[in-house]
Parts: sequence; structure tokens; C-alpha cells
Amino acid sequence: MKFRGNIPAKIDAQGRLKIPSVHRAILNEIYGSDSLYITSLNGDHIIIYPLREWEAIEAKLRDKPAGKAKRKFQQRTGYWGQEAVLDKQDRVLLHPHLRKAAAVDGTDVAVIGSGTYLEVWNDEKLQADIGGDPFTDDDLAELGI
Repeated sequence: MKFRGNIPAKIDAQGRLKIPSVHRAILNEIYGSDSLYITSLNGDHIIIYPLREWEAIEAKLRDKPAGKAKRKFQQRTGYWGQEAVLDKQDRVLLHPHLRKAAAVDGTDVAVIGSGTYLEVWNDEKLQADIGGDPFTDDDLAELGI
């Protein structure tokens, strides 16, 4: 069982995202936890990891030698990152500076399941990104599909 698909949602006035029930079921079944790590690589969208998945990434990084890519990854995910826990209504508070950068305050968002994590995009921004960079036959070939 993996996170899949796009579930439209909205960020409430307090900056909370209600985790869609289909994704919440996966958190319960696979991870058995309400603990999350919320971050981004460049602020254009939000990435929500079950804490166990994020800790696995941290473990992989520990084994990597110091270098530019490691430093950039840790700097960015640390700057945008925060641990969070779902409340009783399955909502999670998104940090104000990350909400602002991703342009998700009080707007419709796409909550996209990406295997082991969720992506939260401003819906209009995501549609523009998709429209501006169409998927091609070459992309399919590169993936071997």
C-alpha cells in the first residue's frame, strides 16, 4: 500500500491541512503513527513524510560523505522542515513561511500521493507547471514505460 493519486483539499484559516481519509488510512495501516516530517526542497510545494520514512532518509544521509549535495539537501529540508503530529481531526499545521512560499494559504491544494510521501501543491500553480512542461514520448521512453 502506497500513497497514490490526487485528493483536492483546502488549507484552513489557521494554516492546517486535513489529511485526506484515503491517505490517513495508509498512515494508520502502514506506519501506525500520527508523526510526520513536513518540508520542501525549494519552497514551491510542501512534502509530507511519515516520520519513519523521513528517518530512513536521514539514516541514508549519515552514510554519505560530506559534500555539496548533502549540505544543500540538509540545509533546505532543515530550513523548510518541522516535525508535526496530526490532531484529533486528522489535521496538520503547516509552518507559516512554508505556506507562504508554496502559495497555499487559504487556497485549493492538490494532495498528491507519491509512494512514501505526500506532496501538497497550490492547485493553480501545479496546473501551470504541468501545462508548461508537457509529458512526452521521450519521457516515457526514459522511464521504460
